[in-house]
Amino acid sequence: MAKYSYDKKVLKGLGAGPFLNEVKVRDAEIEKAPSTIPTSIYNANILAKKLHPSVQLGKIVKVIPVPGAKTFVIAPDEEKGCKELAYFRAGQYVSFALNIGEAKLCKPYSLSSAPKDALGETGNTYAVTVKETANGYASKYILENWAEGTELAFSAPLGQFYYTSLRDEKNVIALAGGSGITPFLSMAQAIADGIEDFNLTILYGSRTHDNILLRAELEDAAARSNGKVKLVNVLSDDGEEGYEHGLITAELIKKYAPEDHYSVFVCGPKAMYRFAEGEIAKLGLPKRRVRFELSGEYGDPTNDEAYPKESAGREFKLSILVRGEKIETTCKSEETILVACETAGVRVPADCRSGECGWCHSRLISGDVYVPESADGRRLADKKFGWIHPCVTYPLSDIEIEVFPMLEG
Repeated sequence: MAKYSYDKKVLKGLGAGPFLNEVKVRDAEIEKAPSTIPTSIYNANILAKKLHPSVQLGKIVKVIPVPGAKTFVIAPDEEKGCKELAYFRAGQYVSFALNIGEAKLCKPYSLSSAPKDALGETGNTYAVTVKETANGYASKYILENWAEGTELAFSAPLGQFYYTSLRDEKNVIALAGGSGITPFLSMAQAIADGIEDFNLTILYGSRTHDNILLRAELEDAAARSNGKVKLVNVLSDDGEEGYEHGLITAELIKKYAPEDHYSVFVCGPKAMYRFAEGEIAKLGLPKRRVRFELSGEYGDPTNDEAYPKESAGREFKLSILVRGEKIETTCKSEETILVACETAGVRVPADCRSGECGWCHSRLISGDVYVPESADGRRLADKKFGWIHPCVTYPLSDIEIEVFPMLEG
C-alpha cells in the first residue's frame, strides 16, 4: 500500500496552542449569535408555494362582453399581499369562493386565458369566461355583480384536463359545447404562443352561428398557430353555409381526425357528455386516448334507476358538525348535501363539484345517503370507513355529518 506523499515540514512547526485556542474562538462566536433557531427555505419549497398557494387574492381589472357571456380579467390584489398569480397549464380551472346572501360556496371555472398571461412578462393575469346557464345560481350572480374592482378569493390552478405527451397523442380532437370551449381556447392560445406542442382540431357545437362563444378569440389563435389549431363550428339549429350541421357524431369525428393515432378531449354540458360517450365508443379508441373534463354538478338523482323512489320529493334534517359546533338545517332529496351546507353558511372546501377531487370529503356520522355510481370518486377506504363527497351525495334519511371547512381568504 502506497504511503501518502506530503510535506512534513509544514506540520513540524505547528504546536498545540492554535488547536486549543480554537475552542475559545468557537465559544465566542456562539455567544455573539442570536438565540433564535435559524431557519432556511429550500428553493423547491419556494417554487411549490408559488405554484400551489392555499388561496389566491385577486381583483377584476377588466370586463369584456362577449356574445352570451362575459370575460373577466383578474390581476393579483397587491394591496392584500398577493404579488403574483400561480402559473397554470392550459385546460386547468380555479375555484372561486362566493358569498351569495347567507350562502357560502365555491364554484369552479376553467381559465380561458393563455398560460403566458400568468408568466409576468407582459403582466400577470387570469381570465375566466362566464356564461349564464339555466338554473345557474352562481353564474347569474357573477354576471350581475362582478365588475371592475371586485375583489375575489380563489384556489390555485386545479384539474388534470391538459395535454401530456406521455399520455396523449400528438393529434387531439376536441369536442366542445357551450362554455366548454374555454379550456380549448386556452390550449389553442398556448399552442399559438409556443408553450404547448401538439395539433388541436376543435369541433365546437353551437345552436346557431350567432351563438358561437369566443369565436373571434378562437379564430385569432388558429390564425397564429401555423396550422396546428383548426376550428370547425357545428351548428345544431342553423342551416348557415360554411358550417357543419347537426350533432358531433362518430362520423364527423372521423371526417376531421387523422388516419393515424389521435386522442379525444371532451368538455361541455351533461347532455353532450351522454351523447358523446356513445359516439366515441364507436371509434374503438383505447381508454387512455379519451379524456372527459369534470362534468360539473350531477343534478337531480331521483330519476336514476338505482335511486330509492320512496325518498323522492322529501326533505330531511341535516346536522352539520363543524369544529365541535353543531348546525341544524334541512336538505331536500334532490339537492346535494354540499348545497345544503353552503345554503346554511358552511363553506365546505369543494373544488370540482363533480365527486372527483376529494377536497370536500366529510365524515358521515349517521343516516342513509345515495351516491350515484357514475359520480362516486371516493377511495375504497373512504367507502369502508364512512366518508362521503357531499358534492355528489344525497340524503335518504335524517343525517349527521362532520365537515372540515376551508379557512376564509
